Amino acid sequence: MSHFTEKLKSYCVFLQADAVFAFQLRNPIHNGHALLMQDTRRKLLERGYKNPTLLLHPLGGWTKDDDVPLAVRMKQHAAILNDNVLDPKSTVVAIFPSPMMYAGPTEVQWHAKARMATGANFYIVGRDPAGMPHPEGGKDLYEATHGSKVLTMAPGLTQLEIVPFRVAAYNKVKSAMDFFDPQKKEDFEFISGTKMRGMARNGITPPDGFMAPSAWKVMCDYYQSLPKQA
Repeated sequence: MSHFTEKLKSYCVFLQADAVFAFQLRNPIHNGHALLMQDTRRKLLERGYKNPTLLLHPLGGWTKDDDVPLAVRMKQHAAILNDNVLDPKSTVVAIFPSPMMYAGPTEVQWHAKARMATGANFYIVGRDPAGMPHPEGGKDLYEATHGSKVLTMAPGLTQLEIVPFRVAAYNKVKSAMDFFDPQKKEDFEFISGTKMRGMARNGITPPDGFMAPSAWKVMCDYYQSLPKQA
């Protein structure tokens, strides 16, 4: 992996990136994810950085059977960039060659340190990173903010600034994904992964502003190619 990380470092130098912020994901990108990445870049520009560059780093190793395969995710990510939802000029896409172990806060430390090795100095931590449902049902196995809390205390991360996750949901008034405001909760709709998969499987178009249309087509094509559930 060291050869791969050195190539990433060299490429970011070639781009004249003075800040690299990494986003780990194993899911398709909707506009809520994009909003968080856009907001992070905006804040880095406000802090005086001239060319903050996004390392979009999808996980490429083993994932659960019900996760979207890497080839489909990469095609969906390409559609996001082609539609300029994320700026192609300030985005580096590279596959993170690691399996997903769903080990919660322990695995999050590996995710962060591996990105630090690529030259990233900012790391966006998602909600319930590397988590999964409790085997007995009814709740998640890990508390949603546990991963980000552990990273603030983990040794060896002094070169990496942790960017806290902000919850985004669909704002029905704005017809766009927006950071959730509990004071206006009636304006928001949370579209879960389960609901999104069902919509894609049935060819239902999501609300305007939820996901780039070309990226949504990739999702529909994939889910509609799967065998019908009994």
